Amino acid sequence: MDKIVAAFPKGRLFEQTIDIFFNSGILPEKIQPQSRKLILETDKFKFLLVRAKDVPTYVEYGVADIGVAGDDVLLESEADVYRPIDLGIGACNIVVAGLPESKKLYESNPTSIRVSTKYPKIAKSFFMEKGIETQIIELYGSIELAPLLGLSDFIVDIVETGRTLKENGLIVIDHIRPSSAKLIVNRASYKTKSKKLNSIFTKIENFLNKKIEVV
Repeated sequence: MDKIVAAFPKGRLFEQTIDIFFNSGILPEKIQPQSRKLILETDKFKFLLVRAKDVPTYVEYGVADIGVAGDDVLLESEADVYRPIDLGIGACNIVVAGLPESKKLYESNPTSIRVSTKYPKIAKSFFMEKGIETQIIELYGSIELAPLLGLSDFIVDIVETGRTLKENGLIVIDHIRPSSAKLIVNRASYKTKSKKLNSIFTKIENFLNKKIEVV
């Protein structure tokens, strides 16, 4: 049998996605990650457990037929993939944040600022639309440190509850856009495996619609 190959991000998003597949009737039982194993198989699926930022690449290049990625990852990767369904999980906001005193600088229509982020394309595009010349400093961990140590004026990052910002004395200064996880599909796979994929889409949509009705 020609299996559907799915690239899912490791961690909580994997578990939430598997829950949706199970509750939609796509999987007969839940798949549990096994220590460091990166490929899990059932009779109809092959699941690849990859880093969140790598999911669009696996799908775009046809290694995987489908995947799950947040808007933040998709916007940054600019991957050419089909995005049929918002799964309604992994909800967060992409924001501009900084020290409370930096809010005056932001509101003064500055001509030039420094921004630390792991989303350089999103940040550059956002500030370009505002007409602000921006020096982007790419960081991939503990981004909240940047304004505290004077490395940058602001950061661009995803925020779920805002707790990490608050604990480090930072505030949200501007909202760029909301982000949530999308089911993404390789464009060639959508043509060659359309029957199987459309069946998956329908089951997921029916499940998500029922959840909305219950709420």
